[in-house]
Parts: sequence; C-alpha cells; structure tokens
Amino acid sequence: MSARYSNYTLFINNTKHYLPLRAKRGLKTITHYGTPRLRNPNPTERSRLATDAYIWKYGDRFYKLADKYYKDVRFWWVIAWYNSAPTEASLITGDAIEIPINLEQALKVLGVA
Repeated sequence: MSARYSNYTLFINNTKHYLPLRAKRGLKTITHYGTPRLRNPNPTERSRLATDAYIWKYGDRFYKLADKYYKDVRFWWVIAWYNSAPTEASLITGDAIEIPINLEQALKVLGVA
C-alpha cells in the first residue's frame, strides 16, 4: 500500500451486492478504503494557516487554482472545502476566497493527513 493510503481503514467486502464484479474479476473479496471523516477547521486552526487572498473571476475553476498553487489538479477540493464552496457554482464573480498556501498543513488542519 502506498503512503498516501496508510492512514485509511481497509474494509473487506464479500457481500452479494458485489458478486457480479467479483466474479468478473475472479475475486473472492474486494478491498475498499474507508472514507476519511472530513471536518471544518476552527478559527484558531485557520489562523495558523498561511493563505493567499483571491478574488474569484469569470472562468475560474478550482482545479485551475489547485494546479497554480499546488501543481496538482487533484487537490481542487481543498480550496473548495476550505471556502465552504462545494462547487464553482457556489461562487460568483467578485467573491473573496482564501487559498491555503501549504498543502500539507492544510490537509492536516482539514483532518485528512
């Protein structure tokens, strides 16, 4: 298992619901990773994170900002979650958002690292 998933709980699934998938793959069981419990940072935790103020513009996308700040589009959700904006449709042109600068620290504060 890679280090990325070392803190995740593993579940062994042998339920009849997955029988067609297991049969297709020739498996007796399927291993699932547990979903991490996400939490919102409290004001003290937020104050410890360095952030960059950003004004939402027409055409902005979370994945583009993640690429710009983290060099990895997969972490778009960190920016969305930190700003309590689950989708780009939650924001309008001119909205001020904060982008955590240090991804590793942000993941710790959010409870997933």
